[in-house]
Amino acid sequence: MRKIKRILVTKNTQAELAAKLAKFKNVSLIEGQKLEQMLPPGSVHQGIAVECEPLVQPSLQEWLTGEANKVVLLLDQVSDPHNVGAILRSAAAFDVGAVVVMDRNAPGESGVMAKTASGAMEVVPLISVVNLVQAIETLKKAGYWIAGLDGAAKQHIAEANLDQKTALVLGAEGAGLRRLTGEHCDFLVKLPIAPHMESLNVSNAAAVALYDLYRRRTA
Repeated sequence: MRKIKRILVTKNTQAELAAKLAKFKNVSLIEGQKLEQMLPPGSVHQGIAVECEPLVQPSLQEWLTGEANKVVLLLDQVSDPHNVGAILRSAAAFDVGAVVVMDRNAPGESGVMAKTASGAMEVVPLISVVNLVQAIETLKKAGYWIAGLDGAAKQHIAEANLDQKTALVLGAEGAGLRRLTGEHCDFLVKLPIAPHMESLNVSNAAAVALYDLYRRRTA
């Protein structure tokens, strides 16, 4: 749960939401122009913004000692915050336990990511690791099978008979999985798509793959 520092509201918005805002003690009225200046360019705020602390995220080891019996998603240098946000949203929809990202070559928590995630950042832990290969080996020791999503793989994801103790690894746009990352996967799988299209956007690929895993787990 995030710790809210203050809620910034324009006068017009405050009038419209007076009943809902009454339960908060830390509401500050602000001119609309000043709110615009405080927020990143292009922000969609509708007259209200919340200043809050970053989410406190667990380490991979901490997560494994708790709720470690769900699918895990690992992102190999996926750098677009829109994609990461969309992936978090799919992860929440299909009951993924955690999304693991690198502390470098990956976007940090931001308004853009939160907006795209549509609340999923509050549901799915976003775990940052220094070394993705080490994270893969840690998951293997915890009993996880590691499946890398790769368009050049020989088997479709549905043929791999994956269960809930699966860690699915997705590569960056364009580059895909890095060689070393792919080598540390137990096997590689692909999505069945039409031959005239080479690949899917990484967030779309994540959604399709996670749906397949969720469908089989809940069948």
